[in-house]
Amino acid sequence: MKASLFIRATYFLLFIALLVFCSFSAMPQEQTGNSSRIHIYTDEFKTPLDNTIWIPEIASLPDSKVYTKNQKLVLETRGGVTVWYNKLLSGNFRIEFDRKVIVAGGKNDRLSDLNCFWMASDPQNPNLFTRNGVFEKYDSLRLYYVGMGGNTNTTTRFRKYQGTGVRTLLKEYTDVEHLLVPNQNYHIKIEVKDGITSFWVDSICYFSYNDPVPLRQGYFGFRSTWSHHEISNFRCVTYE
Repeated sequence: MKASLFIRATYFLLFIALLVFCSFSAMPQEQTGNSSRIHIYTDEFKTPLDNTIWIPEIASLPDSKVYTKNQKLVLETRGGVTVWYNKLLSGNFRIEFDRKVIVAGGKNDRLSDLNCFWMASDPQNPNLFTRNGVFEKYDSLRLYYVGMGGNTNTTTRFRKYQGTGVRTLLKEYTDVEHLLVPNQNYHIKIEVKDGITSFWVDSICYFSYNDPVPLRQGYFGFRSTWSHHEISNFRCVTYE
């Protein structure tokens, strides 16, 4: 009888231990192999533009606007535009989104300038969001910049802005393989990891830079000028 009770108690304790293990395994995990906490933000642009999350800066020209439609963020402007993601990013992170340059006969339809800023900060002002969309106004910032299909789709450039007005050219393409195709949906990925930043298009690495003096924190922004863009499936993953 004692042996039977002992066996039953043993099975009961094993059962409880298994329940605890399974419950722990089913919990959402916020850790990577480096024991870093992960934060994920996504935006499907299903509602009108939230100006607490997205901060547009648009050059004051007619027929220029930023809005959401059909689960897309739309940049439709005659002049320069930056739409900042209002979260200060630091450490390692990855940003992904889909983006298309619309060329369909509209007023602002021009095949050019699928551009981005990231790790942006203003050495003269703790408030970054003080500009008006005019491209030259951003020269005094510290940031990384890619201008894909710039200069009316003749160049794709990667620069580091030094915060002094100096814009260091890190790499440039002029071949057609690295320029824009009208109405093509591109999947863009920007990654910052341990001092290395990279820019990917449809799983192809266009630029990678192991910065000897890396930018440690800053903001991300969609950038363009005189063109019509649709952006969807925004995702930001940060590793603290």
